[in-house]
Amino acid sequence: MALGTCGRFLRGCSFISARATVSAMQENASCFLTAGNAGFTRRGRTGFLFTPACFISSEAFLSRLRRGKPADDSALRLPASVPSDRGEQLSLLMRHPDQPREPKVLKVAVIGAPNAGKSTLSNQLLGRKVFAVSKKVHTTRARALGVLTENDTQIILLDTPGLTTPSKAKRHQLEKSLLVDPWNTVKEADLMVVLVDAADRWMCSRMDVEVLKCLAQHPQIPAVLVLNKVDLVKVKDRLLDITAHLTCGVVNGRRMRIRPVIKPPWAEKRPERDSECSPEDNAEQRSSVSKERQRNQQGWPHFKDVFMLSSLDSEDVETLKSYFMTAAKPGAWKYHSEVLTDQSPEEVCTNLIREKLLEYLPQEVPYSLTQTIELWQEGIDGEVDISVKLYTKKETHMKMVIGAAGQIVAQIAREAGEDLSRIFLREVRLKITAKLKK
Repeated sequence: MALGTCGRFLRGCSFISARATVSAMQENASCFLTAGNAGFTRRGRTGFLFTPACFISSEAFLSRLRRGKPADDSALRLPASVPSDRGEQLSLLMRHPDQPREPKVLKVAVIGAPNAGKSTLSNQLLGRKVFAVSKKVHTTRARALGVLTENDTQIILLDTPGLTTPSKAKRHQLEKSLLVDPWNTVKEADLMVVLVDAADRWMCSRMDVEVLKCLAQHPQIPAVLVLNKVDLVKVKDRLLDITAHLTCGVVNGRRMRIRPVIKPPWAEKRPERDSECSPEDNAEQRSSVSKERQRNQQGWPHFKDVFMLSSLDSEDVETLKSYFMTAAKPGAWKYHSEVLTDQSPEEVCTNLIREKLLEYLPQEVPYSLTQTIELWQEGIDGEVDISVKLYTKKETHMKMVIGAAGQIVAQIAREAGEDLSRIFLREVRLKITAKLKK
């Protein structure tokens, strides 16, 4: 009997000890979870992110948990995406920016002649495809905004339509936004990036007149020259000659000195235009450049820096991105770190469809088409069903859109749907039909 009583006593002590240990662990865990900023919030959902135990030791986990942080800070970085719901995107744009301790910001306006590669460069800088890209001119029809947020720096990219003249806009029946948006966008920029197609012999020999007008009207905004598509230039020495002409031989207030050992046969003797491209011109003289002088002027002598790159090469683009990060100035962020673009989901969809139409249809056909979204519905499992109708002005155009046995329109829907899936980070089922507009 004494042994039984002793046994019951020992089991009771063990039970009390176990309860005390569990209670102490719960209290410690409660202290760990409430300390610091351990909470994580995204679109109204709260929780605590843990790194799987197979990747870290228990001591490392407990030490980070004690400080109120997840075991791996990179776990907080969800892939950048665009919400597939218009209301959710609008709510994200209106959300108060999550300011770091010492925020830095830079607004960059990317301008240039049509088809210089502005949207391609912007997509590479953002790290994913957000803007429509095509080999044909006037793919970008209106100003669009992309947001690149890294660490304590936020770069706001302002992608603009190619600068064109009113006469060309009237001839090709282009929207008014193609004339107005580039000029209005530059006014809000901290830095201008002038993109030039180095592989185009006609465009690289002299600066586009409309680009020169834009630079002359905003001399107070710093500008950098970016020679794009340098991978397509066979004779690399020619890039120095292009740079000399587009900068008037002056970069950051200093005259360039290019002395090739052997003069190439294609080099031409051009008289120096010191009076036309003098770096000592003050801001007032630059802003009052006459039309006649702009016609004769070949370049802009006030670029701060020059970059030679291929917008398809990630390493080249990384150099330009680092330049932006360094040029960013202290200032409050304008957008929440989860914002990728200010475009609505519907605008992203119609722009990507237009990209495919420009790619698959000949000549003026894609420019005459209009789009209407008839269905935009999210399924139970998160998939998005989209139905778009294309309206054509001519029956021959409708036959081109549909293609033999509906192959063209099916290919366009498949490729555009794949692009949208990568942007929305969910399955997208896109259906496109065509109808003759009476």
